[in-house]
Amino acid sequence: MDHPTYESVSTNQTGHVETVQITYDPEVTTFENILDVYFKTFDPTDNGGQFFDRGEHYQPVIFYHDEHQKQAAEAKIQELNEQAIFDKPVITPIKPYKNFYPAESYHQDYYKKNPLHYEQYQRGSGRKAFIEKHWGKQND
Repeated sequence: MDHPTYESVSTNQTGHVETVQITYDPEVTTFENILDVYFKTFDPTDNGGQFFDRGEHYQPVIFYHDEHQKQAAEAKIQELNEQAIFDKPVITPIKPYKNFYPAESYHQDYYKKNPLHYEQYQRGSGRKAFIEKHWGKQND
């Protein structure tokens, strides 16, 4: 399905996931640095969704654009599993990039547009506590 809506993705029938696409300058940062930040924002041991948000469309996933990114993601997952940072193994899938469809405008910058609701979500869902348990207090 090309250009799925949030409503269609939410049915778990389209095979799409909610994600972000990051464009970066490799002269400024590396894919490895992005992975370091990425893994500190969610539970990489849960592929059934994230915290309150359940379903395939909330499954964490890394989409790689080239072999270097694939190998970097595999190495990062291996590193996290060897360090035993989490109580369970990291199972975040690594898949080849195919396409990306930006969400509707009301989903863009949600945390900025709805800061109080987003903070309540982080606390109420257990997300904030999970991240602090495994990584310490973070700057939001």
